[in-house]
Amino acid sequence: MIRRAVLLLLASLLLCAGAGQAQAAGYRYWSFWDRDGDRWVYATQGPSTARPSDGDVQGFRFAVSEDSGDAARPRGEADFKTICAATPARDGKKRVALLLDFGTATDAPSGETPPAPRTACAQVSPDATTAEALAAVAKPLRYDTNALLCAISGYPEKGCGEQVSKQQQKPTAEKKNTSDGGPSLGLVAGIAVVAVLGAAAIWQVRRRA
Repeated sequence: MIRRAVLLLLASLLLCAGAGQAQAAGYRYWSFWDRDGDRWVYATQGPSTARPSDGDVQGFRFAVSEDSGDAARPRGEADFKTICAATPARDGKKRVALLLDFGTATDAPSGETPPAPRTACAQVSPDATTAEALAAVAKPLRYDTNALLCAISGYPEKGCGEQVSKQQQKPTAEKKNTSDGGPSLGLVAGIAVVAVLGAAAIWQVRRRA
């Protein structure tokens, strides 16, 4: 009886692992980032309310992500002096360096191919928002009725923050985190512990017998 119970418990854990992999991979959307030194930090405001200062570097990345903690960061060089080298300073204007990463083919909607990542230097009024800076260098932009940014430079052509399952997401070599898509280390360790405890229980029963 104990041996059978252990086997049933192990089977349940493996089924849970498979069910976890079948869950939704996340949402397909443009994430918004601020450059802090040599790293990207997920923006605490939306582009329509954020007001960058002269010399700031901001980034956008299109990808399928579960949440802000899982979101893929923009790729490529993000240095203000490099991005805005060909845009001289002007009185009454500020310069904002933007990195636009259209993501990988894995995250692209069906039938669409992402453009290559690019940078742009927006020269706008001192009180301009990030959305206004983006509009100055990356039209056409597309928003939904809730003011969610759906497309930059016309990409993607359709869709906006839709949920994507793991079956819908195409395979890729790029990893957003340390998981390889299989059962987690914690799950494997848990199964091993259950197996050890089950074996110990069986041995104990046999010993008493």
